[in-house]
Amino acid sequence: MLGHFDMIAIVIILLALVFAGVHIAISLGITAALGVYLMTRDIEVVRAFVASTAYEALRDYVFAVIPLFMLMGDFLAKCGAARDLYALGNRVSKWLPGRLAVATIVSNALFGFVTGVSIAAAAAFSRIAYPEMRRYGYRRDFALGCVAGSACLGMLIPPSVLMIVWCVLTELSIGKLFLAGVIPGFIAAGGMIAYVVVAAKLKPELVGGTSSRLATRPLSADVAGARASPSIEDEESIGAMLASTLLVVLLVAGTLGAIWLGLCTPTEGAGVGAVGALILAVIKGIKPREVWQVVLDVGRTSGPLLLLLFCAQLYSRVLSMTGFTEAAKTFLLATGAGPWGILLVMVAIWFVLGCLIDSISIILLTVPIFAPIAMQLGFDPLAFAIMGILAIETGLLTPPFGILVFTVKAAVPDRNVELAEIFRGSVPYWIVLLAVVVALAVFPQLATFLPSL
Repeated sequence: MLGHFDMIAIVIILLALVFAGVHIAISLGITAALGVYLMTRDIEVVRAFVASTAYEALRDYVFAVIPLFMLMGDFLAKCGAARDLYALGNRVSKWLPGRLAVATIVSNALFGFVTGVSIAAAAAFSRIAYPEMRRYGYRRDFALGCVAGSACLGMLIPPSVLMIVWCVLTELSIGKLFLAGVIPGFIAAGGMIAYVVVAAKLKPELVGGTSSRLATRPLSADVAGARASPSIEDEESIGAMLASTLLVVLLVAGTLGAIWLGLCTPTEGAGVGAVGALILAVIKGIKPREVWQVVLDVGRTSGPLLLLLFCAQLYSRVLSMTGFTEAAKTFLLATGAGPWGILLVMVAIWFVLGCLIDSISIILLTVPIFAPIAMQLGFDPLAFAIMGILAIETGLLTPPFGILVFTVKAAVPDRNVELAEIFRGSVPYWIVLLAVVVALAVFPQLATFLPSL
């Protein structure tokens, strides 16, 4: 076991490498190797340790879950599932104030079941929902905030990439954590919808006037130029949209249901879902060239992610071997803050890191330290995981980093949009996510109820 100075040095070196711009996987690998070397003073032991960890990690069956779920989501997104979801939500919510914003939130919640990636949702609905809201005169910061804020639901509602990464690091059941995210996800979506409806009632100018049925307004040149497609309302009959959405819902419900009921493993379920999504995409007219492009895109995205997970497992093992986790727990308990105070410190750290680096990197850096401490303090591991994912997601909307905000800025078909507008419009959604974190801390049953059935 290392001395206190060496343990602190390992963490400081890791953080210094990350904030210096070194890739997170390289930072984790270098730090882990350094930790083993400081313990053994033998470079051959370091080599053997890295080799054995790589063999055990990369041959793990569960590692196929991430690329397969990504493949499923990308096939459904490529064949127009996101647009169908939004169009249907728009059609069935005409009686609601701010119906286009409500449709965006509902569609993002449903799209979360398809992809589980917030960035994908933000990029998709920046080009689908934002032009429609602007077409009806929605105020720009309100429309942008709705797209960015509701995209956070993608990481909370299963199948979520963050959930899978968390489970790989902590050896939690993927199926149970998927179930744990359902109720908090719908509570968050409900809170966002409530905000939009109340805001539209109190300030009709946010949604283009006193009625969302106002005559449509001409788009700005930037938005109109980027939208070659016709209005969503003119594009398909409600029957066609309903049929498309129903097929997507059945595919996702069947895939997740089979995992939750124990009929198949998460990896097998993800494989069935990917094949089903491919069949649905072919039925909807996806071209062979687009199928090949989806496979390549998923490979480019998931390959580095799997390397990240291997390096994170290396780092997690070294932390355990060096005794850092136990030392951190002893230090936190010695502060006299108690379990709730320590939980508050963890959430605050997640908020700060969320402003600076991406979600997966935050999980890789903190969960190997925080999760064992939380379990020893008596927190339910499922509720703690959902709290952590929510807290990290709020960081995606927080300046100065706010990766979701930058994604919307890059994807939205309007060159005049400023980052400050998106951050300003996202504040209410940030508050809703924070409120759900507090609710989970007080009532962990919100996360544990479904997995316990």
